Amino acid sequence: MKIKIKKLTETAVVPNFAHDDDAGMDIYSDEDIIIEPKKRVLIKTGIAMEFPKEYAALVWDKSGIAINKGLTKIAGVIDAGYRGEYKIAMFNLNEEPVKISKGEKIAQILFQKIEHPEVEITEELSESSRGSGGFGSTGIK
Repeated sequence: MKIKIKKLTETAVVPNFAHDDDAGMDIYSDEDIIIEPKKRVLIKTGIAMEFPKEYAALVWDKSGIAINKGLTKIAGVIDAGYRGEYKIAMFNLNEEPVKISKGEKIAQILFQKIEHPEVEITEELSESSRGSGGFGSTGIK
C-alpha cells in the first residue's frame, strides 16, 4: 500500500512511524494552540493525504498525550476520498488549559482495509448465546 502526503504549509511535519513495528503513524500539530478546560478544538496538521479507496485512515490517541496532558481525540474516521487538510479533533479533559505547540505529536493514524458489506433486509436473525442482551449482559459490571 502506498499513501501520498501533501504538505500544505512549510512548517507541516510529515506523519511518520517512530519505530519500525509501530501500528500508527504519528501526526503533528501545525499550530500553537491552547485548549481550554472541558473544550474541544480542531488542530491543524498542515497536511493532506491520498490513499487507496479500499482503506480508511483511523485517528487514535497517543497514550502519552492522553495520560500526561489529559487530551483525547473525539473523532477519528477519514475516508479515502477526502483531500482537504487533516484536522484532529481534541478534547481537554482537564480543569486547566493545555498548550499544544507547533510540531508536537498530537495523535496517530492507522490505515485499515474496509469492507463494504451487501445489506440484506430480514424479518429474523439467527439465535446466539448472547441474544439481544444489552450492556452488561455478559456479566461484566
